[in-house]
Amino acid sequence: MNVPNESDQVVVLVVDDLEANRKLMDAVLSPRGFTVHGTESGEEALAWLAEQLPDIVLLDIQMPGIDGYETCRRLREDERTAFLPVVMVTASGNEQKLRAIEAGADDFVTKPFEQAELLARVRSLIRIKRYHDTIERQAVELATWNRELEEKVASQVDELQRVGRLRRFLSPQVAGLVVESGDEGFLDSHRAEITATYCDLRGFTAFAETAEPEEVMAVLRDYHEALGDLVFRFEGTLEHFAGDGLLVFFNDPIPCPDAPERAVRMAVAMRSRVEQLAEGWRRRGHELGFGVGIAQGYATLGRVGFEGRYDYAAIGTVTNVSARLSSLAAAGQILITQRVEAGATEIAVTRPVGALQLRGIAKPMEAFEVLGLDAARTTS
Repeated sequence: MNVPNESDQVVVLVVDDLEANRKLMDAVLSPRGFTVHGTESGEEALAWLAEQLPDIVLLDIQMPGIDGYETCRRLREDERTAFLPVVMVTASGNEQKLRAIEAGADDFVTKPFEQAELLARVRSLIRIKRYHDTIERQAVELATWNRELEEKVASQVDELQRVGRLRRFLSPQVAGLVVESGDEGFLDSHRAEITATYCDLRGFTAFAETAEPEEVMAVLRDYHEALGDLVFRFEGTLEHFAGDGLLVFFNDPIPCPDAPERAVRMAVAMRSRVEQLAEGWRRRGHELGFGVGIAQGYATLGRVGFEGRYDYAAIGTVTNVSARLSSLAAAGQILITQRVEAGATEIAVTRPVGALQLRGIAKPMEAFEVLGLDAARTTS
């Protein structure tokens, strides 16, 4: 550390009951850039220190009232001044020095003092105090940084958890948009028109009853991975998957003006992907097909479940109709309702299959089979 100068603003508190001694200290220190403040008793010094802190205290031992030893002990008992450098000014030898150290003094000088010795001891303790102040400041900065980091990590964990919850039923890009906006109002119960797509595997029940559990899990893993990728690519909302059955819908919570078209495009892509998987399954002796049902109508949607295990559900006849159509579909067949056919007529190549009686539905429903997509208007 450089020799203190006026720019350092080093403040020295001199505590001595004799004015001549205080003036002498001031005469030695002030010309060298120190700011000197004097008090004439331990009581006055403690009162002054309660309001402000110097950089160092030069403390006489022999004073009326509270002497230097007691003043130093009180400084050490106060958290604010516990590490404040104190130089005791002694009039005699080893006994006072020993008591000064026991009282908590950092150093001492003997009267009459030499200017060079006093300056050396003051500068040495100021240097140590500066190091201590730097460490304290860095500790505060580190604590602040750690707190900010903890808050940031907690915020990121909360955001990841929100994204994780939303990605249970939304595509990653849609979940990201919801998290960025901070609006989860769509989770509240509401009514909306959706296009529901239900799909499952033909022959899966018989396969699961006869195949080893490891084989069943391997088939489901490939199947879910393939279809899940397509659900997210077409930005559908995954309501649930149970075994080989998946329910996906469009137009909620994100508006989707082309919901019927998007559902049909996704179903055709799914059919193509599962056909590729089925070739491998057949080579392992598993005969599995794929059927899809698509319906359009109103449903009540919102969050269902309990703390720690929520799902986003669609309740209504439309989801039942899509599931019933899927159950009637032959392997490789995509069955859609008349409303879906009308909504996807621009991109879908279809043929009517007549009125179908669906289990649990009172009246027969006109249905159509999707043969493929009109290559002149769209690509899969």
